[in-house]
Amino acid sequence: YNNDEELKVYTGNWNSGIKEGKGTMEYKNGDVYNGSWVKDKRLGKCIMIYKNGNKYEGNWNIDKKEGKGKLHFYNGDKYEGDFKEDKKEGRGIMYYKSGDRYDGAWRADKEEGKGVYYYKNGNRYEGDFKEGKKEGKGVFYYNNGDREMGDFMNDGPVGMHVKYCADGKIKKVYY
Repeated sequence: YNNDEELKVYTGNWNSGIKEGKGTMEYKNGDVYNGSWVKDKRLGKCIMIYKNGNKYEGNWNIDKKEGKGKLHFYNGDKYEGDFKEDKKEGRGIMYYKSGDRYDGAWRADKEEGKGVYYYKNGNRYEGDFKEGKKEGKGVFYYNNGDREMGDFMNDGPVGMHVKYCADGKIKKVYY
């Protein structure tokens, strides 16, 4: 959005010919930014409504989402947490329209590091994630009280797992 040809309408404060203070920018593509400006850059608290229906509420730093924010997706999903250079990065929670949710670490817009994925049906996975998939050590808790510990790769179980059943039995399960 640094090219003046992309701009549609700016309404707000000016200082010596540059956007400074509070203002609203309606972009040619249909996106609307309402928030703080410093030296012609989006900086500070804002609300950004995208043409596709997504809505961001939070902090900006030099024209990028940075710090704490909430991103509401047009499909009903919602992310609350940390952003870095326009991407989900750090700690955050993604609430999926399906009723599932992920609470944990993010890197470059994907689940990465330690986290918990809660399934709508009551199951949950606690453990390692890599590039948005279950990868590494983890525990899968079933809604019937069983739990299974082991390694995960490419979003699924791999190798030998130990399953602790709600009825007290312990089983080895091989994948």
